[in-house]
Order: sequence, then structure tokens, then C-alpha cells
Amino acid sequence: MSEQKARMLAGELYHADDPELRADAERCQRLLRRFNASEDGDERAATLRDLLGEVGDRVVIKPPLFMDYGFQTTVGAGTFINSGAVILDVGRVVIGADVQIGPNVQILTPTHPLEPELRRSGAEAAEPIAIGDNVWLGGGVIVCPGVTIGRDTVVGAGAVVTRDLPPSVVAVGNPARILRSLVQESGDTEDGGDR
Repeated sequence: MSEQKARMLAGELYHADDPELRADAERCQRLLRRFNASEDGDERAATLRDLLGEVGDRVVIKPPLFMDYGFQTTVGAGTFINSGAVILDVGRVVIGADVQIGPNVQILTPTHPLEPELRRSGAEAAEPIAIGDNVWLGGGVIVCPGVTIGRDTVVGAGAVVTRDLPPSVVAVGNPARILRSLVQESGDTEDGGDR
């Protein structure tokens, strides 16, 4: 493994023009072209198994899909990802089981230095993102680097999630803020409504 790839995987500053990382990115783009062009569900499922680090049973991802590497992303069983998803998986992206992701959602792990000279050098890093089981992300949601979203949480359309969200809440806005809890006094989760 190259030094730059090892640095990327460790979440440290690295340079993406490394030959091994370029080869990984090119492989991802070849698989995405195949996935996005296919009209056959079985072929798309097979391509996802080649593309992603791990993909559970009954996962449905509607094309087009856009990613950086693919192998940094895992998707749990029964998850549905609508068309236009952007998953920039420089850092690890863990998407749980039975997650619903609306159209044009962006899951963005890359970060860039604030210091201008260092940023100009091409150095970048990433922070992992984790999305818990049974989360629902509405259309156009943006999940920023380093965020964890707790299980059963609903994020309203167009929200920008800049910090962790606990389990079983509804969050909306830019930046996303918690609107209410989904846990009733008995401790049961309310019905999440039509997905």
C-alpha cells in the first residue's frame, strides 16, 4: 500500500494524485459507468457487490450514483438509496440496515485545510460518516464530514447535517437542528410515516 493511501485510510492529510489512489478512483468510475448505464437489476446488484466494501441483501440503489472510491462504503440490508446520490467516500461511510435515502442526497467525508498555502498544495483529509439503522434522509439532505446519525432518526428534506444527531429524533434546517423526539413517554418510537 502506498504511503498516501495509508494516510488517507488513517484520516490524515494526503495527496489524491498518488498513483495507487488514482487507480482506485479509476476503478470506481469504471464500475459506476457500468452501474449507471445498466437497466438490468441483477447486473446492477452484481456491480454494487464489486463496487462497495460491503452490501447487504435487498439493497436498492437507483442510478445515477456518484462516488469517489466505493470500497470505503458499506450499506446494510434492506436499504433504499434514491437517484442522484453523491457519496464522497474518502473516509469510511457506514450506512445501516433499512435506511431510506431520498433523491440527490450528498454524503461528504472529505475535508480540506483552512490554511491557504496548505490547501493550495492539494492536501486533503476526511472524517468518517455513520448513518444508523432505519434512518430516513429526505431529498437533498447534505451530511457533512465526521457526522454520526443515530438509528430511527428522520432528517427533513434539504437539511444540512453539520453535527451528530442522536437516535429517534426529527431534524430539519441548515444547519440541521432537532425539531422533536420520536420517542413517546412509553419509550416506543412513533410511526415514521410514509417513506
